[in-house]
Amino acid sequence: MDPLLEIALRAAMAGGEAVMRVYADPFEVTHKDDKTPVTEADLASERVIVEMLNRACPDIPVVSEETVPEAGFSSPAARFWCVDPLDGTREFVAKNGEFAVLVGLIEHGRPVLGVVHGPAAGVTYAAYGPGTAIRRLNGGDFAPIRARAPGPDGVVVVHSRSHENSRRLAEYFEGKSVLARNQCGSALKFGVLAAGDADFYPRFGTTMEWDTAAGQAVLEAAGGHVLGLDGAPLSYGKPGLKNDGFLAWGAKPAW
Repeated sequence: MDPLLEIALRAAMAGGEAVMRVYADPFEVTHKDDKTPVTEADLASERVIVEMLNRACPDIPVVSEETVPEAGFSSPAARFWCVDPLDGTREFVAKNGEFAVLVGLIEHGRPVLGVVHGPAAGVTYAAYGPGTAIRRLNGGDFAPIRARAPGPDGVVVVHSRSHENSRRLAEYFEGKSVLARNQCGSALKFGVLAAGDADFYPRFGTTMEWDTAAGQAVLEAAGGHVLGLDGAPLSYGKPGLKNDGFLAWGAKPAW
């Protein structure tokens, strides 16, 4: 395994352990200024991930969800870590297991490395470059994964559980051949596409770059595609670090 990917994987696993320690007991939920929830698990995971990344790679800055607003970080370097220490806090609070720890590496505006670790779901996706996407289930060995092209009967869609815009989805899918629609929380959806278990993941609302970096790196390494609603590839290091929505596909877009 590439040394940088191994560093990211170790950091994500350590973050997952911190998350699960909080998950096992009653915990307090507070809300940030933007009304999104935050727990001690978010903060504990971030502390361990940032410390590990800084120690291993002191020359690569870390952009992480819980510290970026305080630091006012708006102009990332050409190469930086992009971290969400607990993606899917609403799923964490609901105790449905559909949350993830995300560690991505950005180079010149593109996500090139990613780890998507679902500690409660028992699944870890990782990749560093084309053809390198792998998945580990329930603590077993990593195995290669590959995105698939849609079948002749229609497209299998996976979409957000907590951020679904039902009307917007219905409008988008009108007249299109959709075989099934499945819900899943957090960036685990990128892994579902990367492993060939679904074909399409649309997101019409705003996300932050740390929500998508790791998952995009894994999906693209598996042969998939992540495009903005304007059809251009998602870019990183943007002012404000926001994405305006995206369409994520497996090996071949159907529309």
